Amino acid sequence: MNRRHLLIAGALLLAGCATTAVYTAPDAGMVELEPLLAASVAEGSLTIRLLSTGCTSKEAIAFFVEKSGGRHAVAFGRRKLDRCKAAPTPVDLTWSFEELGLPKGAWVAVVNPLGGR
Repeated sequence: MNRRHLLIAGALLLAGCATTAVYTAPDAGMVELEPLLAASVAEGSLTIRLLSTGCTSKEAIAFFVEKSGGRHAVAFGRRKLDRCKAAPTPVDLTWSFEELGLPKGAWVAVVNPLGGR
């Protein structure tokens, strides 16, 4: 486990989830949890709203899922910094439960800080 993964695991432990972690990739590249403007679950999908200056896509965001019993904690972090120069604008990104490795009807908590930057 490297320093980046330790930071994510520590945040999830503080959220009350202490089980074996499932990563999207061993080198997901998350340095810190991305501040979100909002998060919502609807019809088997999870949507997050975050600020972008023009270069944020799903491919630029990595996710981390912690499973404990019937509960699932999800954390999001940037793989790539958004280095575009447009005015910061809210962007909605959606993942299906299947993409996140979550069962249908799963109880989901997003552990990222809310409030944006």
